[in-house]
Amino acid sequence: MKWIYLVLADKRFLWLLFIVNLFGTIYGYIWYEGQLKQTPDIFLIFVPDSPTATLFFVFVLAAFLMNKNFPIMESLAIVTLFKYGIWAVVMNIWTYEVTGDLPWTGYMLMISHGAMALQGLLYAPFYRIKLRHLVIAAVWTLHNDVIDYVFMQYPKYGALYLYVREIGYFTFWLSIAALAITYYLGMRKNRFALPLINN
Repeated sequence: MKWIYLVLADKRFLWLLFIVNLFGTIYGYIWYEGQLKQTPDIFLIFVPDSPTATLFFVFVLAAFLMNKNFPIMESLAIVTLFKYGIWAVVMNIWTYEVTGDLPWTGYMLMISHGAMALQGLLYAPFYRIKLRHLVIAAVWTLHNDVIDYVFMQYPKYGALYLYVREIGYFTFWLSIAALAITYYLGMRKNRFALPLINN
């Protein structure tokens, strides 16, 4: 397993991930263009959940490339990458269950968002998260849930609009799970931790 972390810390691989996540972030914001046009200005920052998660990770990768850590972004990245990565996979599976059909874009979203969740977890040994960083991520994440399911700014999945209460309940507990995983992998004592490698 050691070779996996040697690859993850290699600057060539970090550059590849940086470029993929940067363009994925840009594409993600474009994907939300229609919903953003209908969103009140005060809620704009909270609507494009997945591209904002990958944007956090872009900052993390940029810091790694300079052999540094950016703990606030690390905390925000792992929580939101896991949360919205898993969320999108579940929503697309649910869409298939409800409609009996899923367009190719749904499968594409499942693959890309599954990779989002995975990359956030794989880099956990390199994070330097402390309690204050986790608290900031918790406030951001739970506040976003309120915006999404109290003010109804959640990402729209047309076939699932009848289940918005159930989706909101699921999303809240997914947030709690993401925060717990971040604590376990990213900041608890005796966790598996690795230094960044200069290369």
